[in-house]
Formats: sequence, structure tokens, C-alpha cells
Amino acid sequence: MLAAATLSLLVLAPALLLPASTGHARSVDAAGSLPDGMDVRSAEATLEPDGLPPQVRRVQLPFRWDHAFPGRGGKASYRIELPAVAVPEGGPAALLLSGVGNQVTISLDGALLASFGSLGNPGYDAAKGSQLVPVAAALHRSDQPQQLVIRTTLQRQRGGGLASIRYGAEAPLAALYRTQQNWRNNSAIVYSVSLLLMGGLAGGLWLRQRDALYGCFALAALSGVTRNLDRVWPEVPVPWPLWGALVAVCYACHIGLIARFVLLVLDRNPPWLVRSIYGALALSVTLACASFALAKPLLWTIGLVVLQVTAIVCLPYVIHGALVARRRIAGVLMAAGMLAILAGAHDLLLVRMGLFGGAYYTLTPHAMFFFVVILAGLVVERYSRTVADYGALNASLSARVAEREEQLRGAFETVRLQQQEQAVLVERQRIMREIHDGVGSQLVGLLNVVTQPAPDRAVVEEHVKLALDEMRMAVDSLQPTQDDLSTVLATLRYRLQPRLDAAGIELVWNVALIPTIEPFAAQAALQLQRILLEAFTNVLKHAAATRIVMQVSWHGDEAPPLVRIVLTDNGRGLSRTTGGTGGTGERVDAAARPAGHGISNMRSRAQAIGARLEIEPADDQAGGGTRVRLEWPCAMP
Repeated sequence: MLAAATLSLLVLAPALLLPASTGHARSVDAAGSLPDGMDVRSAEATLEPDGLPPQVRRVQLPFRWDHAFPGRGGKASYRIELPAVAVPEGGPAALLLSGVGNQVTISLDGALLASFGSLGNPGYDAAKGSQLVPVAAALHRSDQPQQLVIRTTLQRQRGGGLASIRYGAEAPLAALYRTQQNWRNNSAIVYSVSLLLMGGLAGGLWLRQRDALYGCFALAALSGVTRNLDRVWPEVPVPWPLWGALVAVCYACHIGLIARFVLLVLDRNPPWLVRSIYGALALSVTLACASFALAKPLLWTIGLVVLQVTAIVCLPYVIHGALVARRRIAGVLMAAGMLAILAGAHDLLLVRMGLFGGAYYTLTPHAMFFFVVILAGLVVERYSRTVADYGALNASLSARVAEREEQLRGAFETVRLQQQEQAVLVERQRIMREIHDGVGSQLVGLLNVVTQPAPDRAVVEEHVKLALDEMRMAVDSLQPTQDDLSTVLATLRYRLQPRLDAAGIELVWNVALIPTIEPFAAQAALQLQRILLEAFTNVLKHAAATRIVMQVSWHGDEAPPLVRIVLTDNGRGLSRTTGGTGGTGERVDAAARPAGHGISNMRSRAQAIGARLEIEPADDQAGGGTRVRLEWPCAMP
């Protein structure tokens, strides 16, 4: 995009200087006639400037009122004797006025041809464009001279006067009129729309990014819209000279902010130069307001000189960036900046001051338009670079994410292996502890018995059976069905049923359907088995019972839901010293054996799994019996 802008600058640069000589460079014959009509070069003028006596004199065209009477309005009448002009095949004739103002009436041989605005009414300015005035066939004389009278009223500092006039056939003059309109009016409309669009885009980017470059260009573009609209808007709602001051202020802001924009693009912002730009801008705005308020055109001319000098001071930084730093954008800005400075010098010296023969057309609006193209190129380039950067960033992030995922997978695998090893170690320690506390303690007791001089066979057998039960429960706790409470209870029944049968004890097994509950650890299953085993063992050893009722029920409507296990026997019941729910002793025989630690162990194991244990006399046994109640909270998955 920047390369295209550079090419456009190089191609269009020669064309910028073409309009300066539009009214003077065409070939004429000795009589002053042109292939597309007769060129009028002078007129008899009656000039009536405000505050000065009237003047009657011949003036050369183009005639600039502001050059002759700076800071003054007034009236002017121009009388021109048109020589006979033959129109091919009797076609229509026309007058082409390249510039006339500010309010105008045009008469030919006393007949009114056209009027632009009302004489003396400053609400209309005809000097902002060329005027094509058709001449009716009835008014045109090809065999004798005709008298053309142009009456104008002019406002101070408004660029009034009379530019070149051509008289001839309408067709070629209409083509020339369209060319002038395209160059002056249509181009101004295009520039205004472009500045409005790019200024709005830059303003939107500034709101999102807070980049001073976009904010500066937005202000510069929007101020330039007013200057360009003024070139094609003959009837403005703001009275003169207030409108003139407003346009001058916008023009000063447009030029000064473009200079600041150039430095922001190059990222060259020396404090003294930035302060100088803002100082020059403030001075130019002040001079513009004072010029129109005090009717002193020289003040606004000084303001334009200040802006021109400011632009020239910024140029070395642009040249350094283009030729020394070899930045592509600096080369484009150098071309655009030099064109803008040349166009500004042309407008200041030739158009405003009238030096070197003067000129009627301004070139600065055409030169400044290239900065719109440059901003468009910058936006496209930055967007492309941002997209490329985001693409590279996404690729980099994807690679880093993949690397991190691989690292996490490795870490997760390491943690999984460590957890497996930890679980194996914990399970090994649990088994060792259970063997030590269960089978080991029973074997130690058995060893103590068999080392006695006369061991009791029944006691030895009891210890062996208990050791086998402990070993079986330890093995059962390793099975994968520990989360199925019914299976755990059924396994316990399978282990104890032979001993109950041998002791002649009837087992009533009343286990209700237990729903699936949350899985519990093997340690919890083992603790539950030991609690029940201790209860059955107490019945076998001390109760002298003939019947045991095992009831298991699910109570999901309670808070929290729980499993209730009730073991009831019809034995002799609790002793006087150990009975009740709060006792810690066991059933004892008539000889009142010393109390053991069975019930204490049962309570400790119940507390370890979060259960509540109660041991009490059986309610339905008049002659005795004991009830062991275990309530174990178990949530459903």
C-alpha cells in the first residue's frame, strides 16, 4: 500500500502544477481568439471600495479585488466589448467565467443573462466555482460587437473579483467548464468524503487503542473537511466574516496537525519541535481570528507564513528518515511533504500575494490528499503486521501449549505411578497391621496357652478358631466387593455359620435389600466385620444363648441416611457391672470373671468408621438377652 502511495505521488506530482497556468498557457492568435472561443483579457471597471472614492479604470484579467483593496468590501462593474464571434453552424453560444464574485449579475446588450445570488446579500458566494452562462441565439450577434456588463458586490477577504472570460460556441466551452468543475468542485467533494471517512476511521481507532497518531490524524482530517466543503458550498448558514474565520482556523489546524502526524509516523518527537508545532498552530489560529475580526488580511498571511515555516522545519527529520535511516514510510512522507510544501508556497506567493504574475487556483487541498492515502496505507500495513504477529503468536503459543501438555502428561504419569506406589504401600502397611493386631495377637495368646504345663484343649481350640477368623477377615477385606455391604455381611455369615452350628446356636438372618451406597474402604469393611465378629464371639463365649437374630435395614429417609444393624441374642444378658449402653465390660459368668476389652474395642472401631454403637438388654427377652445396635451413616452415590 505504501509503495502504491509513492507511485501515485510520483505520477501525479507534475499535474499539481498544471492548474496554476490554466488561464494563461493556451495558444492564441493575434486577435486573441482560441479554438474553443475568444479570450477576454481586460475590462473597463468602475470600482467602489468601501471607505474610498470610486475609481474608473481599465483592469487586466484576472483581477483580484483583495489585492487591489485589501480588507475592504465594495461594488464593481465591468464593461467589456465583445467582438463579433462566429458560432459554427449557428449553434448556441456561451460565456465561461473561471471566477467571479461574490454576488453577480451578467447582462449582454442590456438583456439579463444570469444572476448568482442577490447583489449586496453576503449569503451567497459565486466565486467558489466556474460559471457557464448560455447565450440565447436571439441575443448572439456574429456580425457586430456586443456590450457585456458584469456587476458584482464583494465582501472583504472573500476572494472576489473577475477571472478570465471566454466567449464562443457552447459545446467546447461546456467541455472546458466540466474540466474546471472536476478539478475544483468535484475533487473538493471527493477530498471531503475521503477525509471524513478516514478521519472517522482514525477516530475509531484512537478510541479503541488510544494511539496519538490516530487521534492527531482524526482531528486533522475533520478540520480539513471544512476547508474543502467551503470550496463547493456557495450558500453557507454562517454569516460572513465569521465563516471566513472558521474556515481559516480549520485550515490552520489541518496544516499544523498534519505536520504533527508526520512526526508521529516517524516516531521522531523532539520536545522543542513538538512545542514549536503547537505554538505555531496556536499563533496561526490567533492571527486568523484577529485578521477577520480586524479586517487585516496581512495577519492571516503572516499566519500562513508561520505554518509554511513550521512544515519546512519538520522536513529535515523526514529526509533523514528516508535517506539515512532508509525507512520506506519516510520516503513516502518525504515525497508527500515536499509536494505539500511546494503547493503551500504556490498558494501563498501566487494566489494570496499575487506575486510572479499571480494564480487563481489553489493546490494545497490536492497535495494534502496524499496524506489520506498514506494513512490508509499505514492502517493496512499495521493490520497486516498485526495479523502476521497474531499468527506467529498463535503458532508459538500452540507449540508452548503442546510442550506444556507433554510436560503435564509426564507429571501426571509420575504422580499416577507415585499414587499407585503409595496405595500399594498403604495397603501393605494395612495388611501388616491387621496381621499384627488380629492374627498375630491371637497367635501370641495361643503361644501363651500352649506353653503352660497343662494347656486346656478347649482354650487352645478357641484361640486357633479366632486366629483363623481374623485371617479370613483379613483375606475377605482384600476382595473387590467391599463396597457391597450385603456381600460383606454374607461373607461374614459364611465364615461364622460353622461355629454357630457347632455351638448349637440358631442364626436368624433378616437382612433387607440395601441400595447401592458410596464405596467404602477395605479398612471400613474390616472394622465392621470385627465389630460383628466381636459381638458373635461374646455370644459364643459368654451368653450361653441358643438363638441369634441378625437384622439389617436401610433408613434413607433419615438425616443422614444410615444402615442399622441389630444383633439380638437370648442369652444370660449383661452383668450388673458391665451392662447398659455405657458399659465397657463383657458378659461374665456366675464367678464374675474380670472384665475384658471387647466392648471397648467395638466402640473404638465404630468410632473409626463414623458409626454409633449401642449395647443394651434385649427388650423382648424377659429372662435376659442382649441387643447390639450399630447405626452407620452411608450416603448414596
